[in-house]
Amino acid sequence: MQNPKSNSASCETRLKLIEAAGEVFADSGFHNATIRQICERAGANVAAVNYHFRDKAELYDAVLQYSHCAAEAAFAANQPPADAPPEERLQAFIRLTLLRILDEGRPTWHGKLMTREMTEPSAALDKLVQEAIKPRFKKLSGIVAELLGPGADQFTIEKCYNSVIAQCVFYHHCKPLLQRLEPDLSYDREGIETLAQHITRFSLVAIRGFRSELQTTAVAAV
Repeated sequence: MQNPKSNSASCETRLKLIEAAGEVFADSGFHNATIRQICERAGANVAAVNYHFRDKAELYDAVLQYSHCAAEAAFAANQPPADAPPEERLQAFIRLTLLRILDEGRPTWHGKLMTREMTEPSAALDKLVQEAIKPRFKKLSGIVAELLGPGADQFTIEKCYNSVIAQCVFYHHCKPLLQRLEPDLSYDREGIETLAQHITRFSLVAIRGFRSELQTTAVAAV
C-alpha cells in the first residue's frame, strides 16, 4: 500500500510548507514565527505541519536541511579534484561560499535564514554544525594547513581559515552599505567571480606571509 505522505499532492504540500517556512523563519526567527503564519503563506491547513513534520522544531530542521541540500545541488558541481593545487581548491571553496550566500538567482530567504541562525541560534544549530558546517570547515582547514606548510600550529590554521570566511560573509552582512558606498559592486555571477578572485589573492598573500614567518622561526630555532 502506498504511503499517503509519498503521493505527489502530499509531496507538493510538504515542499510548499518548507519554502513558506523558510521565508517566515528568515523574516521573524524561529521563536517568533508561528505555524499559522507559515500555513497561511503556504496555502495549507494548520494541521498540515503536524501531519508532515510533527511540530515547528522538526519543520525548522527540515528547512535548514532543504536549504543546505539545495545549495549543494546548485553549486557543488565542477569542483576541482582533491589532488588539485591548494590555491585552486581555495578559490573554488571561496567561490562556492559566495554563491551560497550571495547568488541572486537563489531565493533570498536561504542566506537570510542562515545569517539569522548564526546571530540568533536555535536548538537546531548543533545539528547544522555537525552535518553541514563542520565538514566544510574541515575541508577549508585542510587547504589552509597545506598552504601554511608543515610548521603551522592549530591556532594559526584556525585564525587563517576564520579570516577567509570573514571576508566572504562581510559581502553578505554589509550588502546594503556596500551597494551605497560602491554603486558598481555587482552580486551577479560575474561579480561573485570577481570577488572570489580578489578574496583568494588577498588570502594567499596573507597565508604566504605566515608561512614565511613560520619557516624563519623554525630556522632560527635550529
